[in-house]
Amino acid sequence: MAPPQGQMRPGRQLAVLGLIFVVLYLMVFFSGGASGGLKDRLEPRLGLDLIGGTRLTLEATNSIDGKPPTTENLEEARQIIENRVNAYGVAEAEVVTEGNRNIVISLPGENRDLTDVGSAAELRFRKVLKAADGTGAVAPPAATPTPAPSGSASPKPSGSASPKPSGSSSAGAKATASPSAGGQGGGAAAPSASATPSASPSAAAPSPSASAEPVPEGVEKQRAAVQQKVGAAAWQAASGLQAPADLTTDPSLGTTLKPFGTLSPREVAVLPVEMQFNVPTIGCAQLDQRPAASIKDEKQKAIACEDGTQKYLLDVAKVLGTDVGDANAVLDQTSSWVVSLDFKGKGQEKWTALTREAFTNEGQACDQTALGQDGKCRVAVVLDNKVVSSPEIQGVLTGDSQITGSFDNKTASDLASQLRYGALPVTFEQQDKVNITATLGASHLRAGLLAAGIGMLLVIIYSFFYYRLLGSVIFLSLVLSALLVFGALVVLGRQIGFTLTLAGIAGMIVSLGVAADSFVIYFERLKDEIREGRSPRSAVPRAWIRARRTIISANAITLMSAVVLYIVSVGTVKGFAFALGLATVLDLVVVFLFRHPIMTMFARTRAFLSPRVSGLGRALPARTEQATPRTSRVKEA
Repeated sequence: MAPPQGQMRPGRQLAVLGLIFVVLYLMVFFSGGASGGLKDRLEPRLGLDLIGGTRLTLEATNSIDGKPPTTENLEEARQIIENRVNAYGVAEAEVVTEGNRNIVISLPGENRDLTDVGSAAELRFRKVLKAADGTGAVAPPAATPTPAPSGSASPKPSGSASPKPSGSSSAGAKATASPSAGGQGGGAAAPSASATPSASPSAAAPSPSASAEPVPEGVEKQRAAVQQKVGAAAWQAASGLQAPADLTTDPSLGTTLKPFGTLSPREVAVLPVEMQFNVPTIGCAQLDQRPAASIKDEKQKAIACEDGTQKYLLDVAKVLGTDVGDANAVLDQTSSWVVSLDFKGKGQEKWTALTREAFTNEGQACDQTALGQDGKCRVAVVLDNKVVSSPEIQGVLTGDSQITGSFDNKTASDLASQLRYGALPVTFEQQDKVNITATLGASHLRAGLLAAGIGMLLVIIYSFFYYRLLGSVIFLSLVLSALLVFGALVVLGRQIGFTLTLAGIAGMIVSLGVAADSFVIYFERLKDEIREGRSPRSAVPRAWIRARRTIISANAITLMSAVVLYIVSVGTVKGFAFALGLATVLDLVVVFLFRHPIMTMFARTRAFLSPRVSGLGRALPARTEQATPRTSRVKEA
């Protein structure tokens, strides 16, 4: 006689489940990354909200007109920031995009200063064309010596090569080459027809008009608003300047241009480059605080300050940060920290051409105010809005170079790290920073585990109260599911870096409800089969056949919901979705490899046939009550 439909050998399924446990926990104890004592081997990777750490939110802008960056640029920035964060030596850091502007950095463990990881670090090498006072003073400056004739040592601009205050990143800056490269070509400076800053058009070649500068539509609107703010007289006077205004010759000009000193850094950023340089009331305090994107275009001239007192008119950028192959903080021969630059590919050719141009003063000539102590042009190393160094080029540099200054180990290492991992295509402003202490994280962990324990305990109490012996099946199933989930968390934490967060624990608590639903579906179907007149032993396989499809459908819907939520969400919500999906999949494993096989084994026991013990007592009396009327009708007949 053929076995009834649904007949099975439960030992095989239980053996497969046992094999899964053996393989999983062998990986827990002996897979890559398993080290230390028993506690360390059994500890999953915990997230920031459970062990404490730092979370930083950065808002991205791609231009000074406030438009959001492209998706490609935001993702490229995320990858670069992730590399920078991982350079701290903590691989479990989480760097995710949020919306179309934000990047959220989460670093579990000890609190760290993550401010620098979002620095744009857009390195540009630009030749210094002119220098001017950057204090933004309205009063006429003190008289300065007349520049020496062309070819002789020129007066050194304030702060250009003199010792800088402590903490400056460019004090006594010099460019060096390894191996050393000697000078090539003549060393005479270019004619100094425009050496003396003056408001007179005859003192300098006319600068390009503001209309010749390509102006984005958003910037043009902002510029019009600034023009209205400063007034027609001030704007007209500033537009007519062909060189930095000399307030000693026209003191009233300082009063006319005074409104420019009240502009915010963002408003200054939308002004034409020549106006930013020529108007003396625009100082470095405003220029240094401009949005980094204000001098993003390497094909345009730019204005930047050094040490907050000297502003430079800079040529177009002919060497970019992307041309730098490597950057390292090293000690030079004088035991001072410097940043060593190694150029890659054609970057070295560009650097050599730029140093040749600066050394011989070819191309766009630098005037007397921009020359160094030896009468050579300088090249400004511009990081975002600021000049970190303006070395005088002593020769044509054909090898590795160095950025020198008043660096210590930390500042040199930070700068080298930013340059080494590339220039971000997006600029950022810090919006929010949260430090979570380890004590608070431990409190969250205890709360999460307590909630999970209470949830499981309530399910088990209800199960034993309502299903009696069948409650033991529920209890064992939940224990096995918990062991599978725990082992999977440990292994996934080592293999793919999955971190368990409070949201993940919440996902697992929700999965308890999914597991309870599958129990209810199966056991209630079993009761229906018994009410239809079948014995408990024959009802088990038939109930399984009828309940299996419903259980699979319910879990599939939960799993699809978790997948969709994982795809469209960010941050901790993604961890919730992953944990829910993982627990759902493992629940299905337990359903097929433990719950049904163990029910088949129980159906063959004498205890299972007892209504009071099995918990099927509410189904069996219905069968008895249906049988009694039939007997009575036979007697009456």
